Amino acid sequence: MLTCPLSVRTWRVLPLLVALIGLLLASPVYAATPAPVMLANVYHAGITLDDYWVSEKYDGVRGYWDGEKLRARSGAVIDAPAWFTAGWPKTPMDGELWAGRGRFNLASATIRQQPADDEAWRHIRYMVFDLPAHGGTFDARIPALQKLIAQLACPWVQAVPQWKLHDEAELKRKLDEVTRDGGEGLVLHRGASPYRAGRSDDLLKFKLFDDAEARVVGHLPGKGKYEGMLGSLLMEAPDGTRFRIGTGFTDAQRRDPPPVGSLVTYRYQGMTSGGKPRFARFMRVRDEP
Repeated sequence: MLTCPLSVRTWRVLPLLVALIGLLLASPVYAATPAPVMLANVYHAGITLDDYWVSEKYDGVRGYWDGEKLRARSGAVIDAPAWFTAGWPKTPMDGELWAGRGRFNLASATIRQQPADDEAWRHIRYMVFDLPAHGGTFDARIPALQKLIAQLACPWVQAVPQWKLHDEAELKRKLDEVTRDGGEGLVLHRGASPYRAGRSDDLLKFKLFDDAEARVVGHLPGKGKYEGMLGSLLMEAPDGTRFRIGTGFTDAQRRDPPPVGSLVTYRYQGMTSGGKPRFARFMRVRDEP
């Protein structure tokens, strides 16, 4: 059998090539398939509120329990301590990893840290709002979820409370109540809906401000007191629309802005006649694991 011997130079770089391939394969880009989760549209007038259940929108990191591992919305495995998921059922669960109102940064930092910080995870709760594999309507999934969580008897795993509200005035009062106490907003879930991945009016989010995500495509320099720092981010929406975000940053973020290519969540108030978000304000980098 003929063989082609490797050169000395090839032998030297081979371990580096193997390591590089290993890192690429381990990267979420290659290793993770997005979790098959339901996604929310924005609340709009004209829906029949009696058809929906209403709950608080928790400002945390989406957590999808596939029956064996806890995954982010991206599909990447979340490195939670073994005790956190010990005894969890084989039944898939969908929820939010949450550290409390106004504590998104703590939740995000905790969930991204590797290896897991055992003490930090003791501040995280898994707020479960659905059972993806149940097969019934949301009306039927609610009692099944409550029963499952009660049987699990794990203090850091909680079923999300669901309410029935019957008109828009009542809905707005509930939104005011939640946001006044530091909450992010509300979620409306159609009772007759099956669990199906993707975005639809079966799931709606209702907040004081609209929010969306866009990609950073450039950094624009600051002036005056922001000389030598970030002035604004040049953003590109999924439809290709470009716009700027110049507010909402801390001084630390202006000194070290979100890198080009990162996905940013911003809030805004409606759209201009040119199709750009009005009063766009930076909220955070979308940094799920």
